[in-house]
Amino acid sequence: QARAIKALSPEQVTDLLEGKGMGASLPAELNGVPGPLHVLQLEARLNVTPEQRLQLERITADMKTRAQRLGDDIVAAEGSLDAAFKSGTADEAFIRTTTVRIAELQGQLRAVHLIAHLKTRQVLSDQQVVAYNEARGYAAQPGAHKHAH
Repeated sequence: QARAIKALSPEQVTDLLEGKGMGASLPAELNGVPGPLHVLQLEARLNVTPEQRLQLERITADMKTRAQRLGDDIVAAEGSLDAAFKSGTADEAFIRTTTVRIAELQGQLRAVHLIAHLKTRQVLSDQQVVAYNEARGYAAQPGAHKHAH
């Protein structure tokens, strides 16, 4: 009850403002499509080339910029929803408009992270993807992943 925005924990606000994925990319990650940040963390093990590193850094920077912008918008929209209830000015039209906007922003945020995975996959060889999935603890067969993300 004491939170600035009742619907978001302080950790969620921080994650949104920093552009973190917060599990948004699980469909990609758990189906063997690597994310740029984890690939960069494993670059030596995956034999990432300097050209690949540059591409991955660009993908990461673009993802972060877009995600932070959307995170700012989500926090602001949640703040306005919270303020409307606090002030007693919330009505059906405002609630519908604001919640739809928040859902759209959340969808866009998720897409940013998933698209970064897609772009990362295009940069890597098949062998690097196999090595990535082994390094992350994922099984070879889809649906048999051991890693809890």
